Amino acid sequence: MKMDPKGFYVYWVNQSKETIFLDVATVRDTRTGKYAKLPKHTKVRNVFNMDFPDSNHLAKTLTIVSGPDTVNLTYHNFFASKEKVTQNWANDILAIAYNTARNNACRQVFLDKIFIRISLHTNKDGKIPVKNIYKMFPADKKRVESALASAHLPKGKHDTMKPDVFTDSAFKAFLKNLCPRPEIYEIFTCYSKKPTMTKENFTKFLNEKQRDSRLNEELFPRLRQDQIKVLMEKYEPCASNSNRSLISPEGLLFFLMGPETSVVMQDKLAKCQDMAQPIPHYFVKSSHNTYLTAGQFSGVSSPEMYRQCLLSGCRCLELDCWKGKPPDEEPIITHGFTMTTEILFKDVIEAIAESAFKTSQYPIILSFENHVDSVKQQEKMANYCKTIFGDALLTDPLDKYPLKPGQQIPSPSELMGKVLIKNKKGSHEKPTQTKKTSTAVTDQTTTTAAPTQDPNTTPQDPAPTTQENQEGDAAVEDTEEQEETDEQDEEKMKTSDEGTAGQEVTAYEAMSSLVNYIQPNKFISFDSARKKDKSYIISSLVETRGEAMISKTAVEFVEYNKRQMSRIYPKGTRMDSSNYSPQPFWNVGCQMVALNYQTMDFPMQLNMALFEFNGRTGYLLKHDVLRRSDKKFDPFCDRIDTVVASTLTIKIYSGEFLSDKNVKTGVEVEVIGLPGDPKKKYRTKWSTTPNAINPLWNEEPFVFEKILLPEMASLRIVVHEENGKFLGHRIIPLDAIQSGFHHICLRSESNMPLTLPALFVYIEVKDYIPAAFADFTDALFNPTKGTEKTTKAPKESSSNYISPYELPPAVQTPTDKAKENEAPAAENAAPEPTPPVDANDESSQSPPEAEAEPAKEESENQVDTPQPAAEPPQTPDNTPAEEPALDAGTLPEAAPSPEVEAEPEPEAAPEEEAEPEPEAAPEEEAEPEPEAAPEEEAGPVPEAAPENTKEQPNDSSANPEPASDDKPDTEAATTAEEPAAVALPSAASAAPESAGSGDSSSPPACSEVPSTVTTEELTQHKNYLKVIKRQERDMKEAEKKYQKKGEDQIQKYSDSFKTIKKKVSLKKKEGGGSTSDSSVVTERVQEQKDKMQVELQALWREQYDQLKKKKEQCATERLAKLLEMATERHTIELKTLESEAKENKRKPLLKCSSSEKAKLKKTMSMDVLDEPSQSDCASSDYSPQQTDLIKKQTATLEEIKNLTNQLNQEALKEHDQKLRSLPGEAKEAVNVCVGVHFPELVDQAGNKKAEGVGFYGDVFLG
Repeated sequence: MKMDPKGFYVYWVNQSKETIFLDVATVRDTRTGKYAKLPKHTKVRNVFNMDFPDSNHLAKTLTIVSGPDTVNLTYHNFFASKEKVTQNWANDILAIAYNTARNNACRQVFLDKIFIRISLHTNKDGKIPVKNIYKMFPADKKRVESALASAHLPKGKHDTMKPDVFTDSAFKAFLKNLCPRPEIYEIFTCYSKKPTMTKENFTKFLNEKQRDSRLNEELFPRLRQDQIKVLMEKYEPCASNSNRSLISPEGLLFFLMGPETSVVMQDKLAKCQDMAQPIPHYFVKSSHNTYLTAGQFSGVSSPEMYRQCLLSGCRCLELDCWKGKPPDEEPIITHGFTMTTEILFKDVIEAIAESAFKTSQYPIILSFENHVDSVKQQEKMANYCKTIFGDALLTDPLDKYPLKPGQQIPSPSELMGKVLIKNKKGSHEKPTQTKKTSTAVTDQTTTTAAPTQDPNTTPQDPAPTTQENQEGDAAVEDTEEQEETDEQDEEKMKTSDEGTAGQEVTAYEAMSSLVNYIQPNKFISFDSARKKDKSYIISSLVETRGEAMISKTAVEFVEYNKRQMSRIYPKGTRMDSSNYSPQPFWNVGCQMVALNYQTMDFPMQLNMALFEFNGRTGYLLKHDVLRRSDKKFDPFCDRIDTVVASTLTIKIYSGEFLSDKNVKTGVEVEVIGLPGDPKKKYRTKWSTTPNAINPLWNEEPFVFEKILLPEMASLRIVVHEENGKFLGHRIIPLDAIQSGFHHICLRSESNMPLTLPALFVYIEVKDYIPAAFADFTDALFNPTKGTEKTTKAPKESSSNYISPYELPPAVQTPTDKAKENEAPAAENAAPEPTPPVDANDESSQSPPEAEAEPAKEESENQVDTPQPAAEPPQTPDNTPAEEPALDAGTLPEAAPSPEVEAEPEPEAAPEEEAEPEPEAAPEEEAEPEPEAAPEEEAGPVPEAAPENTKEQPNDSSANPEPASDDKPDTEAATTAEEPAAVALPSAASAAPESAGSGDSSSPPACSEVPSTVTTEELTQHKNYLKVIKRQERDMKEAEKKYQKKGEDQIQKYSDSFKTIKKKVSLKKKEGGGSTSDSSVVTERVQEQKDKMQVELQALWREQYDQLKKKKEQCATERLAKLLEMATERHTIELKTLESEAKENKRKPLLKCSSSEKAKLKKTMSMDVLDEPSQSDCASSDYSPQQTDLIKKQTATLEEIKNLTNQLNQEALKEHDQKLRSLPGEAKEAVNVCVGVHFPELVDQAGNKKAEGVGFYGDVFLG
């Protein structure tokens, strides 16, 4: 047996002189000595004298176990001349097979693997048969033949070639012709139009595409020039190019296949997490019914499954133990009451002992489902554990971590190499009592010597003197609660999904003594667990109950899992051994999410992919929000404090060698994470032609906009044939993904790396930015964006341009004030009209879809938006001069800026509906709005008919000459007044672009009164209405969520009252029902009523607080949007007026000095800062029009501020009223619930309270 130099294959020559190859990636185990598989063939056994008693060949035997999954295994046996050689081979092969860096290697490593495979597979003459190449690439034989010919290699199926002919360069030439990469040339030409790329352009490519935009440049500096030169020399195949610091498309391709562009962060694969925290702070890789190899009803049981699970990194195994039959009475492991086969308990313990710490040194937990109701056989089980595991078995708690309430259990690093038993721990009678008396004195001295060790000790829960006493007390404490819960669940148990898990027998002393840090107890309630505060108590929950707990009490479930452990297992009706999705249970911090390892479905693939990280230890540290006791986490929330959400963009360019057949293929992409993460699955189109060698897609990128908790999310990519057949997949945690162009090597269904199939993609992960602040963020990243204008009017200086980004306080100041006032917007502010029906149509669109249709919205504006009309001023001489300004001003309104149209809208609350607006004066509505670009007003206005303006609103090269008749203006003023109010704000957004694209207008007369945008126009703008619609939708979802929680709470207590009533009726039938019994019933009902009222009040108070918080966020976003639109519009208006004033001054040859421009700019800044005094003290150089406009703009900003204050007051008043009426509403709900079962016990006083004011009427509750 040999291994190639790079460690890809183990190969040997068989008796037929054929070379047999074994891919090291498929190796699952190596065994030596007594654990090796002995050959059964008599001839082989005789050759090695294996049947002789003194034969030492057993120690020289090596068994290599390989297979595509944990069930279908193949065993290869080898014999060595020396015992040491056998052990070295076993260790080295296993180390390579489980090397995570090798399995996540770059694309070039997998291509090298193919080259080595073809090179080593020679015939008897030592030559390489060409037919092996055809077998390696079977999808298209004609293309293989053509590629061989182009690479100057033999192409006949019966041809052979010498190894020195089939060199590495010849193989690369063959691949280049077989699988051309046009998408690489497309990327290359984006950075260089020449055949080669310079070092400067290559540096630009690396910084723009291959670098994570979130990295700090101080901590993670950019590549130095000498490092970039090394990269070019490493990957450029042409020496003359590399000497001149140039790189070709081939060199770029080799770079993109190299280790520098691996899609996975390599440091995440190694053991990188803190392993010194308590075990409940980790996810533990867990298995369910580990012994089964197939279905749950008639599958075969095997000890081998325990080995395979342990080797794959599993740290929690399940053993279903049953009583063995006479005469041996050996305990067995099987699935009770089914037709599954039986295996010996002893064989399983031996298999676990042999494989426990081969791939991970961290502790394993054996979860016993104990049905052995025999003292003798339980003693056998305990004895096997002690003798076979030896010192590895943890039988006593560590001195540093006693079993006390409030005391955490040890960390994985402190329990390395240890086996922990999870089994019911019984309270024993006579033998235990003698033990208690013998140890009471010593234990009492220790407790008196250190009385302050347990601060959580209370008179109701005294500190136990021994471990047995403590468990006995725990059993007494649980009795009453368990009785009540059992009665409530009596009917549910008949249709339970738990299977045999709830029918375990009492643990006798032998087994009970082995249990310490993992003690299973039946889950009663979160309150009970919190009061006991015992981190060593673990509860096993069937998946259906776990799902119900997540939907009803997710926050409490998270808190529970911070303190102690929970184990989730599949429901009993999964007879086919299918799996449930583990993600929802990881989202609430469940540590042991047990799956069926014999079934490689999607949940299992997700499980295998995630636990591949952190050095395959089988332990993953939970996120900070799932561990910290000072923070509460709701997995259903839409924002997490201290966590920055992420946006993931992925573009699928092409595939390579996806199938052995020439078929059409497609790619599916999704993100798995929290409930609030994007749910949409994206799919590419099927490849245009049957082509599995290099299919191209190159479609639009898929965008997952807001991923709330990136550390808990994963990216899944799946490739299918057109008929739906699975070809390969890859699942990568989001926090381990590197941005840039990558070749993603695919995995099989069992998560094993596939050698040939791969995808070429571009991935970008960046911080999520809400739509309301996207423009400001862009301005911070690119301050000069939008300032570059065309040079059509070179006479104008750049100082004339006033960027809206120069005025940040205009946006921040009112927002800050709103935050100080805790400004939620009003829930039912009716004066502002909202679109009636089409609101639902637009709000139902997903964010990516809404963003993908800016062109459609733009065209709708062109059709639906009438032009605003102007009322002619009183001076008849100036009428012809004013009309062109009006018409020119309407041009931008018909074609709003795509940047504004396509802007993604923030997610916010719906209850802040329309905001009330002060109505604008009629004369202001009718006044013209000059919006022409100031820098492009040279020359006379070309003549055109007025109707041409309507037909060609986007034609920036021709502005109409006004008609001499005033009739069209009058008609427009009467018919288009309302629509103009909606369309005007979009012109403000579009005007900066229009200014640079050639719009012009004739100057107005000096006597014209300027107008500014009103608050009503801003609030009726389409972009602002979009924000409102999305907020309404979000708020409704939040209300539905809390409504469902409230209904579940009421139903829970209704069931409780029903149970009490049922008991009372049974006692009456039996002849009981004394006065004392009725008083007990009354007390019990009253206790439940009080408890229900407290819980309902807490739930509804949380609901009101959350809704208020949402409203505050929504108010901030709305205010930011209004100020952003107003600022842009005011900037354009001032620019336009300034331009018109210059034009008027040019006529009498009066020029505006630069100092005046600076003064104008300063005045604008002061005005937007809400300082009216500055505008009042404007320079005397300003024209009356400029002064009037500044005053009107200041008034508009004041209106927005007043509007916001009014909404804040109304929202706060409404929130206060809700809190005051809360006790009365809760009381009423309790009475309704109680009245169904006990009408005589309804609290009548609760109905007399005034509605909506609570217990204290209108008294202020400050």
